[in-house]
Amino acid sequence: MSDVLSQNEIDDLLNALSAGEVDVAEIEEDTKEKKVKKYDFRRPDKFAKEQLRTLEIIHDNLARLINNFLSGYLRSVVEIDVLSTQSMVYSEFSNSISNPAILGIVNFSPLEGQIIVDISNDVAFSMVERLLGGMGKNPLLKEARALTEIEEVLIRNIIVKFINLMRESWANIIELKPKLENIETNSQFAQIVSPSESIALVTFNLRVGDTEGMINIAIPHYVIEPILPNLSSKLWFSGGTKREKTVIERQSLEERLERSKVPVKTIVGRSTISVSELLTLSVGDVVVLDNNAKSEFEIYVKDELKYFGKPGTHKNRMAVKVSRINEEGADNHG
Repeated sequence: MSDVLSQNEIDDLLNALSAGEVDVAEIEEDTKEKKVKKYDFRRPDKFAKEQLRTLEIIHDNLARLINNFLSGYLRSVVEIDVLSTQSMVYSEFSNSISNPAILGIVNFSPLEGQIIVDISNDVAFSMVERLLGGMGKNPLLKEARALTEIEEVLIRNIIVKFINLMRESWANIIELKPKLENIETNSQFAQIVSPSESIALVTFNLRVGDTEGMINIAIPHYVIEPILPNLSSKLWFSGGTKREKTVIERQSLEERLERSKVPVKTIVGRSTISVSELLTLSVGDVVVLDNNAKSEFEIYVKDELKYFGKPGTHKNRMAVKVSRINEEGADNHG
């Protein structure tokens, strides 16, 4: 808002105009000057603001999932938050990476292309130390160094868990099947796109105990271009895609349950003998059971009596044929 002139200032301005000290044409020329908005063609804005906001919402959800996972996995106090979600060219991101780095190259299937998960050395070594029984103080980071084979395996397991959690955070947009392809320690070997390609960079701040560092997720524009129309707050909060998947997820869960294996055992009979008889048992001795040849056997599923059955054979193997269901067990457990 322009300043309001006082009466004295107005009088001075009129006097200056009358005396010719101020050119009216210059004033009119200034008012007609058009405002120009700067645009850097080297950094085209391929991501709309709403799309970046939706990406931030997705990764806020991912941060909560990672926080829950790391707290239990590391048995330590963990805090993780999304610091920023911004658009930039890939060269800016790669030039900001220090070597040696920890860069997870992730196949973002079913979308074409790869993304990068960049974990700062501070929190990476702190997590490794926690997993190896230390306090996470990270005393070895006075000088930057590459990961050992054991450390790389541990970090790989953590990154794999991170990208698996992405499936849940992206569920409202697309059913992802991400896969970790490789871990690079030099940014020059992690050229997943051309240097001028636009990316969305999501930056997390991660605190593990007293150690604090960054996690960056770089998502190239061309990778998520097919689903950009779905990156809207309206679609996210409507949860329509999520509801459509509920039936499929339930069917998948039922199929996995049906393939699950449970222990089943049959009690042929029981008997009670003294310790002296037990000590004198030998091959050929006969132990009399409380069941006769025509009695039903008890069939247990795990430790629960579920059925009764009759002995027999099936394809030259001993078997038990279910004769009836234990009604008490069915009433107690549905």
